[in-house]
Amino acid sequence: MNPETRIYLSPPHMSGEEMEYIKEAFATNWIAPLGPNVDAFEAELAEYVGAKGAVAVSSGTAAIHLALRLLGVGSGDEVFCSTLTFIGSVNPVLYLGAVPVFIDSEPASWNMSPAALKKAFAAAEKKGKLPKALIVVNLYGQSADMDPILSLCNEYGVPVVEDAAESLGATYKGKMSGTLGRFGVYSFNGNKIITTSGGGMLVSDDLEAIEKARFWATQARDKAPWYQHSEMGYNYRMSNVLAGIGRGQLKVIEDRIKARREIFRRYEEAFRGVEGVGFMPEAPYGRCNRWLTVMTIDKNRLGVTPLDVIRVLESENIEARPVWKPMHLQPLFAACQYFSHAEGASVSDLLFATGICLPSGSSLTEQEQQRVIECIKRCF
Repeated sequence: MNPETRIYLSPPHMSGEEMEYIKEAFATNWIAPLGPNVDAFEAELAEYVGAKGAVAVSSGTAAIHLALRLLGVGSGDEVFCSTLTFIGSVNPVLYLGAVPVFIDSEPASWNMSPAALKKAFAAAEKKGKLPKALIVVNLYGQSADMDPILSLCNEYGVPVVEDAAESLGATYKGKMSGTLGRFGVYSFNGNKIITTSGGGMLVSDDLEAIEKARFWATQARDKAPWYQHSEMGYNYRMSNVLAGIGRGQLKVIEDRIKARREIFRRYEEAFRGVEGVGFMPEAPYGRCNRWLTVMTIDKNRLGVTPLDVIRVLESENIEARPVWKPMHLQPLFAACQYFSHAEGASVSDLLFATGICLPSGSSLTEQEQQRVIECIKRCF
């Protein structure tokens, strides 16, 4: 292993303001779940994205679970999902006894393909069983093309959950990612553009639904002088200490987006003109937060695969990773339906085979980035 300092894929980047909120939590002894920081973080996040309400929870996965339950998803129901994503987008479908149906990506944004979605809806209509909900994932910091997706879902009366775990601060036609569906979901995992160490947020303009989610997330405790429960709930609420970290992080979200976009620009510039190298495109309808810079490598032109490059980077103490393995290729979902973008052409399979996620943390220095670039160039 190279003795030089390790370069991580996307490490936490503190603003320096987090400690003030944490100190306040300690000074007031609000160390439990809930508290003033939680309330404030919900309000500040909702204001930033332009949603009417928000509920802070333990993870983005928990937020998706709550959203699906709010939509009445249950045993035997089908839920359409983006295939190119992390499994946290899909596991909540299984929690509720439902069945995922996977939808391919399209080349322009790498997100859900409206063409594949149209085929999926036609097949569902033909068998007389429409999905109960759709989960669209905004991959690597970029919004899906929501207008045609929402148009199809409205045509069939299917509500949309927008998984914006990776795309906080990204935009779609002037609106914030995560605010276009019935429910939006964000993640504050340690590798995200802002972090609470672990946590998530559910947002919606449906305040009644947000209150119901808050109730379920707090063990569904009835208003009674004793612990009384009439419904099933979950231990999903965010701690007041972690919410304090989130408040300090949210103050610098625009700086973090600017830094990551600049990191992407430097990578793109460094490999401009190298035949066989490509990058995730920025769709013309909005701003990508460039959570991760994702490069594609043509093995036929360059003689190496993404895994070859990842291994060489690791030998130089640099972390890189493959693109998400599509859900329809996962052993867990081998029996699930999958609809590709075009006949005999699966965009997500191609991206998995050719894609590599490069170090993209907002604290990455130009010198560190140059080290990554030189190492990759040596592979070619």
